[in-house]
Amino acid sequence: MSITLSGQVIGQAHHATRAVLERELAGIGITFPQSVALNAVAAEGGVVDRTALVGRMTGGLKVDESAVRTTLAELTDAGLLRTLPAGGSGLALTDAGRTRQRQVTDAVAGIVARLYADIPAAELEVAGRVLTLLKQRADAELALA
Repeated sequence: MSITLSGQVIGQAHHATRAVLERELAGIGITFPQSVALNAVAAEGGVVDRTALVGRMTGGLKVDESAVRTTLAELTDAGLLRTLPAGGSGLALTDAGRTRQRQVTDAVAGIVARLYADIPAAELEVAGRVLTLLKQRADAELALA
């Protein structure tokens, strides 16, 4: 079967995969933007600068700063992140935040195992290169505006 790569095909794959992920995240009690924030903090060793995290999330999710700040406030209010030092610009995972982030990682690993199971590694590599190039080009166009 021959399928031509297009924005529609990419979008359909994204939306279907995201729906599977969001169903898993709902079971964990977290939203997609919250999972992105927890993963970003964990990737930095559990502590980040708030401004850097806001920049990373606005760029990655293509949302405005207020949406990211709301997400970070939700995580802080839920006890998954804490401000470092008191009133400062740093954010850190709490023990509960680390646990929740591990649950997210496990959920994503399960989804990947199920959805990518029988796709040959060479095809995944090509798809990864093409999608990365498309993202870079789209980001470059957005930067022109």
